[in-house]
Amino acid sequence: MGKNRLEAFSDGVIAIIITIMVLEMKVPHGTDFAALQLAYPVFLSYILSFVYIGIYWNNHHHMLHAVQKISGPVLWTNLHLLFWLSLIPFATGWMGENHFAQLPTALYGVVLLMCGIAYYMLSRSLIRMRGENSALALALAIGNDQKGKLSVVAYALAIPLSLVNRWVALGIYVLVAIMWLIPDRRIEKVIHD
Repeated sequence: MGKNRLEAFSDGVIAIIITIMVLEMKVPHGTDFAALQLAYPVFLSYILSFVYIGIYWNNHHHMLHAVQKISGPVLWTNLHLLFWLSLIPFATGWMGENHFAQLPTALYGVVLLMCGIAYYMLSRSLIRMRGENSALALALAIGNDQKGKLSVVAYALAIPLSLVNRWVALGIYVLVAIMWLIPDRRIEKVIHD
């Protein structure tokens, strides 16, 4: 089957996720900077999550660009990824509303970890469908997906660390996001060469 409906559905779900996150931000009561200052944890957690959603959307787009057709298992692994992405607004809201408290920050890391695992599962599902010699398999093989592996390890370390020092865990989440802001050109290189 063609990939167009999967792409359109995924884009729609991701747009809704971003919309939910922004709608969860409450307008401060008051007109001075002190009222705005109370909202900074919510705003900072929103920025971090917006960046993460953008990274997943961008990489999802590039990965699907490397294939023309999809299968039933790909549909299910894509839904699995969308499920975990859809929990980002909840984890973001809980973490921001509670000023980056330990348990909400740990849950945020669990959601990021599961998003990373789900994305990996989707890439493997696409490769299984297309074959180990497909353009996608070759693109993802370049560099052995070091950023993907490092991300999952970083999230797994940050989760227990958030119970000890939430700022270190938040720093790890920010560093992983920064690492992914540098575009991953592996797929583009293979497809356009």
